[in-house]
Amino acid sequence: MPLFDSPPEALDKVYAEALFDLAQSDGGRERLESLSGELDELIELTRGNAELSEFLASQIIPIEQRERSLEKVFQGRVSPLLFNFMVILNRKERLSRLLPIASAFERMVQEKFGRVEVDVWTRHPLPKDQVDSLRNRLQQALGREPIVYTYTDSSMIGGIKMQVGDRMVDASVATQLRRMKETLSKDGASRLRERFGKAFEG
Repeated sequence: MPLFDSPPEALDKVYAEALFDLAQSDGGRERLESLSGELDELIELTRGNAELSEFLASQIIPIEQRERSLEKVFQGRVSPLLFNFMVILNRKERLSRLLPIASAFERMVQEKFGRVEVDVWTRHPLPKDQVDSLRNRLQQALGREPIVYTYTDSSMIGGIKMQVGDRMVDASVATQLRRMKETLSKDGASRLRERFGKAFEG
């Protein structure tokens, strides 16, 4: 299976926070920014190389064998901090969560420097012009530079869902239909109560 490419889970954030603290103590803002760039390059490499993605995520390859391969592929090509972090993830059997951990780390870096990350879900991939338009509208609304990450969710009928920091904005078609149904149900119950009330009064 390929690496998980999904929003971070609670444990992903724990690992990301540990990496953030190590980088910050190792060199402050400059180290955080350089590590963020390293992670971006690594993620792009895994997304463009199916074989590498499968290798990093494999549950079949023994941990020791994968660590030896990590040494051959990455040692000396990435910073010692990032390499050692990948080794830890491998030993904890969390290497398949590298992408969401990197996403959580990136969110922490952006928030540290006054930016905000926004996760966006749609049924189909958004064209670049729509992503740019959304980014501009978010910047006007939030007053901060938004870093937008897009995901697809085949279970959605249509519309859009956004996670802005800790807030979820759900404008999906399914949610709108559910709210409409709830409103109609409440209106129907009110009319029934009103009708029966008048009958008893009469």
